[in-house]
Amino acid sequence: MVRRTKEDAEETRHQLLEAAQRVFVEKGVSRTSLQDIAQAAGVTRGAIYWHFKNKAELFNAMMDSAVLPMEQALQQIGHDAGQDPLVELERAMLQTMRSIESNARTRAIFEVATLKVEYVDELLAVKQRHVKCYLDGTQQMQRSLEDAAARRLVTLAVPAVEAAHGLHALMVGLIHSWMLEPSAFKLEAVAQTAIRTYLAGLGLRP
Repeated sequence: MVRRTKEDAEETRHQLLEAAQRVFVEKGVSRTSLQDIAQAAGVTRGAIYWHFKNKAELFNAMMDSAVLPMEQALQQIGHDAGQDPLVELERAMLQTMRSIESNARTRAIFEVATLKVEYVDELLAVKQRHVKCYLDGTQQMQRSLEDAAARRLVTLAVPAVEAAHGLHALMVGLIHSWMLEPSAFKLEAVAQTAIRTYLAGLGLRP
């Protein structure tokens, strides 16, 4: 009986996260109420408070349920000293593009996280998460660029920290442009060309 109750609670939590994703995409995060999410999930508002103390906590739980592909891919870099850091970095970035282009749920989560949220009131906590992910991502890119330059005995055209921020902006810009009109270009293919051109400009080649 206890196990069944726990399973029911987990199922309700899953329903709430799925409903939150759908409603956030439709209405935006700031314009969505907990009542909207409860109604979409077919549960009471009290069920939400059993699992989440507020909308920001629910939002971050939704993000945790499908880690943004950029976070996930970059976390896999640097664990094998025998790997070329430039190859690892390019693979991680293209994996991100492939996931967004081919997986509808990942794409929806990314859309909510980047286009459907306003950093106001209780959602200021969400901004803190975004800032941390951005800083962690660019720091990993910086390390990869520095390691790749050292491996190739070259000096980067610009400081690695600046190059990392530029590379991150390149990725985000491509994703946002593609999401506006997915039929305009193939995200992964164009990203590969853009990334390799950027890296070559820094003095880094495979």
